[in-house]
Amino acid sequence: MTAAARIRRLTLTDFRSYRTAQIDIDAPGPVVLTGPNGAGKTNLIESISFLTPGRGFRRATLEDVARDGGDGGWAVSTEIDGMLGLATLGTGIEPSRTDTAPARRSRIDREPVTSAAAFADHLRIIWLVPAMDALFNGPASERRRFLDRLATSVDANHSGRVNAFDRALRSRNRLLETPNSDPQWLDAIERETAELAVAVAAGRAETVARLQAALAREPAADMPFPSAAIALDGWIESLLGELPATEIEDRYRAALRGSRARDAAAGRTLEGPHRSDLRVTHIAKNTPAADASTGEQKALLIRLVLAHAGLIADMTGHAPVLLLDEVVAHLDPNRRAALYDALAALGAQVFITGADPAAFGDIAARASVFEVSPGTVARR
Repeated sequence: MTAAARIRRLTLTDFRSYRTAQIDIDAPGPVVLTGPNGAGKTNLIESISFLTPGRGFRRATLEDVARDGGDGGWAVSTEIDGMLGLATLGTGIEPSRTDTAPARRSRIDREPVTSAAAFADHLRIIWLVPAMDALFNGPASERRRFLDRLATSVDANHSGRVNAFDRALRSRNRLLETPNSDPQWLDAIERETAELAVAVAAGRAETVARLQAALAREPAADMPFPSAAIALDGWIESLLGELPATEIEDRYRAALRGSRARDAAAGRTLEGPHRSDLRVTHIAKNTPAADASTGEQKALLIRLVLAHAGLIADMTGHAPVLLLDEVVAHLDPNRRAALYDALAALGAQVFITGADPAAFGDIAARASVFEVSPGTVARR
């Protein structure tokens, strides 16, 4: 039977609108955060998203989440019952004393770890937030970022490979901008770029294959959340499974060498997995998700997130923590009830925000409900 990683206590210090805040969660049901718009509900669950690699679900800089009027530092601490048992996870920055950007610090049981990627041994976290509503109609970069988050929750090292690939591309672009740049330096950086490119593409492809299999296992008939098919669109990804990784690296390295003049003129590298796209199809209508209605797109996105949560549970033996920001307010009663049923079946700990307490009437009896007002949070 699948277990669930759970946050038992969340403590914030100088994070966003909170000077200090703490919530204790002693029941297994959903965690509901209600309160007026602007009260700080999203800030609370954003703090949990910092227990993953990266900059949280708002993609904020480390300095941006420090409380206005504070000393510039901030901290998020959680006591969890996770995949390795009870643990304390913490992250944040110290007040900066210089003009240098502060370094993020992460700790497990008060001992320093190299990065937040180490938290993945204890719990996985995924989210669905309003900014994702435009995922299917927005630029390909947003879909790649979405896919990379999915891949990172499957393999915590994926984000490091993506960051290293981005750095390699920037280094190559700088060399191309330099007149009479050393060809040997370009050869070296292109070799590194090709190796990282194939590793990133392979991580994405594996996640897509696993997620597509999870989607295919779910019943398709008469579901409020429509069936979806997903695929990667990119020439490197299309070769995976057909050729050895080393041969694909050689091909991409040759493509980089042959496009130096064109890339120098463009000011960027024009080929590679940083140009790939995630294609999502509404199966019942056999149409791209981008052509579906707004409501159908939301339902497709929920379907993907639920399938991904199930995939993580199957792979790790523990359901992930889910962060759902202002999701249920935009669902009709049928889909709202279906979402609650799916979450209950998954068994995951779920943090749900919403301004209208009535939207949570179906789960209020089994939920931990907190009332959020500016700077404070209290159990109802």
